[in-house]
Amino acid sequence: MSVSLQKGQKVNLSKESAGLTGVLIGLGWDEAEAGRGLFAQKPQPVDCDASAILLTGGRLAEKSDVVYFGNLSHKTGAVRHMGDNLTGEGDGDDEQILVTLKELPAQYDRIVIVVNIYQAVQRRQHFGMIRNAFIRLLDIKNGRELCRYDLTENYSGMTAMIFGEVYRRDGEWKFNAIGQGTKDTGLGELANRYL
Repeated sequence: MSVSLQKGQKVNLSKESAGLTGVLIGLGWDEAEAGRGLFAQKPQPVDCDASAILLTGGRLAEKSDVVYFGNLSHKTGAVRHMGDNLTGEGDGDDEQILVTLKELPAQYDRIVIVVNIYQAVQRRQHFGMIRNAFIRLLDIKNGRELCRYDLTENYSGMTAMIFGEVYRRDGEWKFNAIGQGTKDTGLGELANRYL
């Protein structure tokens, strides 16, 4: 059975699934209802972009350690972005990141999962315009959901989010539900937090 997490909670993925070799990280969100009326402006779709930032010793060592829509596969092949969803429409995961844990070199101790709104400042968009945001991790061997974190806070004014992180400690893989909103205007600013 999947573990439902609250902000700040951690789960030991290795104990949830013996012999865990990898996880599929699913991220989802929906656009909040737009204002209605004769003079209501028709909003542009909110384009959220999920990314994985691979850390060595808790730090981003090089630009190629960021996996996103412009760099779909990490140089090791252990982390792959499964493609960009431009609108967030539909049920289920909007974007997915595949992490083959057994192939990830030991130097990488943490993978931070972030989501930013594409051109948030120019489009005057923020996470207050998003609802039903979640992150979930599935065992790649059998597709079983290991854990899920639904982001329920009001993130109005925030243009990016640190959803959570997968990390290695004492030979075991764990997940931390972070749910921290930021005013970073793009992936570059988010990544700079880890330099």
